[in-house]
Parts: sequence; structure tokens; C-alpha cells
Amino acid sequence: MVSSGPCFSLYHHTLSFPAATTKGSSASSRSTSLGLPAGRRSGPTAVTTDAAFLRDAAAVDKRRCECFDLHQDLVPFAKSWAWQKSVVTRRKGFAGRDADDSDTLVTLQHPPVYTLGTDSREEYLHFNVKDAPIEIHRIDRGGEVTYHGPGQLVMYPILNLRHHKMDLHWYLRSLEEVIIRALQYAFSIKASRIEGLTGVWVGDQKVAAIGIHVSRWIAYHGLALNVTTDLTPFQLIVPCGIKDRGVGSIKEILQKASSGRDIDEAVLMDLAYKSLIKEFAEVFQLSLDLRPDWNLQEN
Repeated sequence: MVSSGPCFSLYHHTLSFPAATTKGSSASSRSTSLGLPAGRRSGPTAVTTDAAFLRDAAAVDKRRCECFDLHQDLVPFAKSWAWQKSVVTRRKGFAGRDADDSDTLVTLQHPPVYTLGTDSREEYLHFNVKDAPIEIHRIDRGGEVTYHGPGQLVMYPILNLRHHKMDLHWYLRSLEEVIIRALQYAFSIKASRIEGLTGVWVGDQKVAAIGIHVSRWIAYHGLALNVTTDLTPFQLIVPCGIKDRGVGSIKEILQKASSGRDIDEAVLMDLAYKSLIKEFAEVFQLSLDLRPDWNLQEN
């Protein structure tokens, strides 16, 4: 449950696997820590945790971002979309006024749902829309059809790009950078971009999708990272309209690297969330402020 305390909790679990490798890279016999000791991480930069992280972030002049942690909750897509739009409307009303126009971030999971972007083509669906096997929505983000479901971390940043950089290419690449760093530092997974395609890849498998909408330089929607996701529903669509590449998940990648070893999915989700949220704050230079509001309602 969300509490009024800091946005991060200590890493309580340590799981060791052989370091994950991608196609073309050499295998390694070293182990990588999935549950890092509190206050540290592998890689060039130390992780700070809990109150220490928030104090350090507040010590410098960083833009405030209210943070809603629902990463263990299944939130209906329609509810989260309506909530995003209400926040955007409110932020637009702050333009030119001496009022709180801080950024907002919510991280959650969705029950099974397909979403189509504004120009999505139904030819990328392997079923009739009227007989869709699960819930389906056409929404106002860019991009083609994708799937959301349990085991997938969905991050919805609502950022006023006037206070960051008024450049959509920069924003998309920055979201990719958050994911790439999180996968490297938490799991030693080497992820990358592919020229001309939006998202994050491990080898030829897409592990994270990105889709945004921007109105008066306020960006919303965001990213979806496959952590322990059941990938079967992707077989009924052409994900993001990309026909010649597949999709993957963190769990799948780590199991292949560890010869099928069982993985505690709840622990994996927690570690992915903590790493993702940490890198998001660093990439966008934000001071996170936890909000204990589970109903996603604006006051």
C-alpha cells in the first residue's frame, strides 16, 4: 500500500543469476545482483534509498514531481486515462498563473487491454474489433496497437515540457534512456535503441513500448515495460505495427540466462519499479514527492 513515507523502500531481497547477454555478446560466468544491498548498485553510480534519496534530490534545485505508487495494483485503463486527462486540464489552467504546476508521475499495472493510437490501423489486429477477446480502447496517443496487462509496469509521466525541453524527439529518447539505465543497473541487461523505431530492445525483442500525446507542451501517456508479463496476448496483434520483430520480458530474459531458474515475480516487479523510478528522477532531474492518494483523484 502507498503510505505517507518516502517513494522508495529498501531492497530486502537478493537474487543472483548469470549476467544476461544479448545476441552477439559473449556469455559471462559472473553473477549479477537483482536485489541490491540498500544504498548501492552495480555500475558507476551509487543508489541512495528512501529518505536519503529524497533529501539528496531536494538539496538541489530540482523541479517537483508528485509521485503516485500503484505499481502492485491493477488499475482499469479507462480510469487511469480519465485521471491523466483531468491532470492535464488542471495543468493547462496553471499557465501564466502563480500556482502549483509541478509534474506528475503514476506507476501502475493494467488488467488485460489493447490500446490503439490515433492513427492505428485495424489491419494490425488478428481479430474483429467487435469480437475483441479483451477490452480495447482507441486513445489519443501516437503509435499503433499495443497490449497492457498484469506483470507490465506502466509509467505515466505528466510533464510540462516548457520546464524541461520543448523537443519531442528529446523527450522520447529520454524515456528510452530511463528504461535502458534501469535494465542495466538493476539486472545487468544490455538494452538498446533501434534507429527509426521508438521503444527499447534487447536483441531483436522489444521489452518496452512508448507512446505519448502532447497538448500545449504538456506530455502524457508514457511507457510500458514488460517485467513478468504473459506475452501470449501479443500474438493477436502486430505490436506497434512492427511485423519483423518480437516482444520479450525481463523475466524471460533472466530465465534464459539462468537456465530456467524460478524467479519470484513479486520481487522482480519491485526491483524493476525501484530502478525505473530512480532513473526517471535522475534523467529528468526531478525531486519526487510521494502522494498518498490511491483513488487518483485531484483535490
